[in-house]
Amino acid sequence: MERRHGIEVENLVREFKKGPRAVDGVSLSVSPGEVYGFLGPNGAGKSTTVLILTTLLPPTSGTARVAGYDIVKEGSGVRSAIGAALQEAALDPFLTGREHMNLQSSLHGLPRKERKVRGDELLERVGLSEAANRRVRGYSGGMKRRLDLALALVHRSEILFLDEPTTGLDPQSRSALWDEVNRLARDDGVTVFLTTQYLEEADMLADRVAIIDEGKIVAEDTPEALKAEIGRPSVEATPVDFKELDAVSNVLGRFGGTVPASSGSAAVRLERGDLADVVRALDTEGVKVMNLQLNSPSLDDVFLEKTGRSLEGSGGGEEDEA
Repeated sequence: MERRHGIEVENLVREFKKGPRAVDGVSLSVSPGEVYGFLGPNGAGKSTTVLILTTLLPPTSGTARVAGYDIVKEGSGVRSAIGAALQEAALDPFLTGREHMNLQSSLHGLPRKERKVRGDELLERVGLSEAANRRVRGYSGGMKRRLDLALALVHRSEILFLDEPTTGLDPQSRSALWDEVNRLARDDGVTVFLTTQYLEEADMLADRVAIIDEGKIVAEDTPEALKAEIGRPSVEATPVDFKELDAVSNVLGRFGGTVPASSGSAAVRLERGDLADVVRALDTEGVKVMNLQLNSPSLDDVFLEKTGRSLEGSGGGEEDEA
């Protein structure tokens, strides 16, 4: 299938009554066949942006074209070209996986002869062939996510929106979904707009990443380029005696600014000196450590640099209001 267009967004805004701007002047461009990661904490504006781009929520201002269609004036065209797997899967617990596929394909107007073939093909692709005749109420969370993905692909969508698709999944289910997303982009040329709050997911899947915070895009580039902007590694140390954690923090503080660390450890972004200098300083102070490691920059470091806080543990309520 020829891919005509990707996603073009210009100065998109969404305001809710008696609330802040959930989306505050977002502009972005996604090329056909690209996996675009939209990274940020809960409440940053990710899901609201997806609801607008999938025509489920009107923008307050700004413009956007999805698959070449204006999201406000040509909503039916947008919906015909996209597939969407949102945070809450709209599944009927009393229908089987195969019955869901048949219903979805009929709603999209697939000829009767094609419905079973397409349904069986997608169920096999997402690893649900053996569970196809079981009612969805007996599916695990990972199985429901994979079925929801298959439903979004029934009509061979040009653009696929995945809104935090792996939230709450076990590592095996998450890995299986990652493999399918990679295959869709690589083999089928599907454009994927992926929202996530998982750093590893964005790093693993996305060709480019946009970091959104408080409704604004604060950084955008490839994961490698964003991490290269930080440049400097971090040093993390864990004392043998927990009582010496403050002493470790004081020593490390000579070499850079504090960054988040594992429980019982201290860490800094190196601004001067190197690992050998840190080791000598710890020895001079007589502080014994059981673990000392040098970490290359990560997307969490990028988020911290751009927003002044770490991604983990951030919360908000924008999606609930949406």
